[in-house]
This record gives sequence, structure tokens and C-alpha cells, in this order.
Amino acid sequence: MFFIIIETRNAGFLRDMTKALKHPEQKQCTDQELVTRTLANKQAFAAIVCRYEAPLLRYIIRMGCKDYGTAKDLLQEVFIKTYIHLNNYDHSLQFSSWIYRIAHNEIVSLFRKDRSRPCLLEQEKDFFLIEKVVDDIGSTAQNIQKYTSAEIQAAVNQLDLRSREVIILKFFEEKRYEEISDILHIPMGTVATLINRAKKKIKRFLEDCLK
Repeated sequence: MFFIIIETRNAGFLRDMTKALKHPEQKQCTDQELVTRTLANKQAFAAIVCRYEAPLLRYIIRMGCKDYGTAKDLLQEVFIKTYIHLNNYDHSLQFSSWIYRIAHNEIVSLFRKDRSRPCLLEQEKDFFLIEKVVDDIGSTAQNIQKYTSAEIQAAVNQLDLRSREVIILKFFEEKRYEEISDILHIPMGTVATLINRAKKKIKRFLEDCLK
């Protein structure tokens, strides 16, 4: 289990998180309910950590953080900023979109000096998901089977950073257009345009691989 510590003045934070995890009924709460509970009692934040630790760590790694230790450190920063700024959470947004936006901003900040950093695909999970992308762009099942893992990895990595972001969020994180719009802070029309362009680039790249 991943825990966070927020500065030495909050030395009891880790202990409080441990105690809070002993209340399994929190797993049945909605995100909004967990936010409300956390604002009233910081121990409830442990349930938010439990709920989002795995998906956010996966997202950070997919976006190109090769070192697991660095990814965990980045995840801790995401949770710290989430906790600190929870009072500023806009309840008109889905909480998942709001926390993913924080994660996205932290990732961009870390990778600012390396705009060509490739995303990392996991053999078993992500290559199954990339087939959804290939299927979505109209390739046949027969062609899908011809693509090697290296070609699939290269097809995603040859995209520019913003195109790669929307593909990862849409097909790997399975976010809706509205959620992607909230996470990246761009209009939904722009999201749709970026996804369509990225799919065309992937299609052209993979078709060239079969020639």
C-alpha cells in the first residue's frame, strides 16, 4: 500500500492514513463523498489514495516514466498536491478528471526537457488495448495479427506528445471525450480533432510496416 507524508509538520499524517484504511465501508463511497469526508476528516483521504494509486501510477508509466522509483515519487507529489488543493476542487468536474489533470501537469513538468520521451506499453495489458486503436481506425483482424510488438510501440511513439496524450487517455485509460477535455484543459472539439489525426497517423505508420 502506498502512503504519503506531507511535510514534517504533519508527522501524524501517515499514522492517520493507516487508521483510516481500517474502514472498508469507504470503498463503497463515490468520489464526491470521499472528497466531502476528507474535507471534514483528513483520515478519509486514505480511501482516495487507495482508489487512485494503481491507475495513476499506470498512467505515469505509460506517459514515459521509465524508472519505477521516479514514477512512485511523482505519484506521491500528485497525492500531496491533491490533498493540499482539495478545497479548490471544482465539483462541477468529475473528481477523476480533476486528479488526472494534476497528474498530467506533474508529468509535463517532469518531462518538459524531454519532449520526445516515448510512452511505455506493457506486453500483456497495453498491446491488447492498442488493438482497440487499430480496430477503431478500420484495420482488419488479419492485419492486426501481423503487427509486431515493436511496430505497435513505434506506432504510438512516432506521434507528437499531444497526440500521444489523447491516444493514451482515450484508448488506454478509457476516458470519454469530456473527461479528456477536462484533463488536458482543451475544448472537446480539439480533443476529437487530435484523436482523429492521431489515429490516421497510426494507421499510415502501420500500413507502411506491412508493405
